Amino acid sequence: MEDNKATLLRMTIDELLKDKEIKSKEKTEKLSKWLIEKSLPIDELLAFAEKQKDPVKATCIEAMEYATQRHPEIADESALVFVTQMLTAKAPRVKWESAKVIGNIAHLFSDKLEAPIANLLVNTEHEGTVVRWSAAFALSQILKLETSNNKGLISAIVAICEKEEKKSIQKIYLDALKKLKK
Repeated sequence: MEDNKATLLRMTIDELLKDKEIKSKEKTEKLSKWLIEKSLPIDELLAFAEKQKDPVKATCIEAMEYATQRHPEIADESALVFVTQMLTAKAPRVKWESAKVIGNIAHLFSDKLEAPIANLLVNTEHEGTVVRWSAAFALSQILKLETSNNKGLISAIVAICEKEEKKSIQKIYLDALKKLKK
């Protein structure tokens, strides 16, 4: 019975995403709403997204980002693992949406951030500004948690700021560093 429900749910997600009448932003908002209302379990969205091509995968992750922005508690550890892996994807949009999800949920998993930090640090050197901006957002959220990760993270962020040419990205890091307890 549970498998039938999962299959029906995937068909519904698939049908929504393939519907040419619905604008892309509306699709993302609908998926996000389903997540928040719990009519779409996050693990079902992850299972669906995992098998998709990058544009659809990115839309699914963007829906997670919208939902976790308002309700971070809907994310479980499997969501953290998924978006951490997606930070290494080729597609820039998959990378940046994943980083934003991590920024939204990091406080729920403060003892499980080593792998996300490692992948985010790699993305700070990406050629794409949005990828670097999103990595900065996530890393600054992690930094504000003031965990044991900060020991190495602070020096890494200072080094990143020295190399980063975009003032808007530097500002994200500098604001986070200023908020740390002295």
